[in-house]
Amino acid sequence: MQLELLVSCTFAVMCFAHVHQKQESIATDDHYVDGEHNPEFDRDVLFGKENEASEFAKLTPEEQQVRLKSLIKKMDADSDGFITQDELSAWIQQSFRHYTTEESKEQFPEHDLDGNEVISWEEYNIHSYDRMLHYEENTPLEDEEEESMRQIFLKDKKRFDKADIDGVPGLTLVEFVAFEHPEEADYMTDYVIQDALDEHDQNNDGFVSLEEFLGDYRKDPGAVEDPEWVTVEKDRFENDFDKDKDGKLNRHELLLWIVPNNQDIANDEAEHLVKEMDTNGDRKLTEAEILANQDLFLNSEATDYGSQLHDRKFYHDEL
Repeated sequence: MQLELLVSCTFAVMCFAHVHQKQESIATDDHYVDGEHNPEFDRDVLFGKENEASEFAKLTPEEQQVRLKSLIKKMDADSDGFITQDELSAWIQQSFRHYTTEESKEQFPEHDLDGNEVISWEEYNIHSYDRMLHYEENTPLEDEEEESMRQIFLKDKKRFDKADIDGVPGLTLVEFVAFEHPEEADYMTDYVIQDALDEHDQNNDGFVSLEEFLGDYRKDPGAVEDPEWVTVEKDRFENDFDKDKDGKLNRHELLLWIVPNNQDIANDEAEHLVKEMDTNGDRKLTEAEILANQDLFLNSEATDYGSQLHDRKFYHDEL
């Protein structure tokens, strides 16, 4: 049981630490195929919910258009009857944030064992570890498995305390979302940076060098070239993250690596949709232009591949 729990917790930590790498890999590898925009990229990355696609397909054409028109109205931020590329990009970024945190909101009641709308540290422990744990911060354990568990526990506790900012013990819903997704909460930025430094800054100089960025990789003395993945990571380090070209990542540059940058993906998708749907060349979209390209629009990030049309948070007029 303990080993199974350890594997589960380790996986959760790895997912948080490398969520940015997953998103960037998807964006670069699948968004375009042979230089052409890949419509299935959207469905694979964010839709990925065949049940939602089938549920929307069950709606009548009239109901589909009613919901789509409501969604278009919400995208038109200045209510001028046109959707600009900037408005479309902003909406897509909002969609990213919404679905990133929605799972945490759904899990909140599972952790809130007494139903008082606050998750205590004890409740989090019981739900996550099946019991109340306690480890001393400065007392490493000899047993390797127990020590790994202690490190995960202490990391959880530190993030829990950082997310709790209202002065009342325990996490509210908003604080729980920040705990689960610190990269999405502005007030958790310092924590995210320090967490990255704690994990990668081996010489404690406050920066992450290329060697530290690559982790445990050491070139095989007999190898002529680095593995392909190392070449790719070096290129990302040098050209995407190390903006001042000093061979190391400072605190600001670390954010470019650790926190997923959805803005570029959103801008790219918005530009693509405007280019495909804009029939009169004014670089804006009208309701008529979107409805005339309904299939394209429903298979894009703008509607989260159709899922927004049966999520009342998005299409309902009162919201």
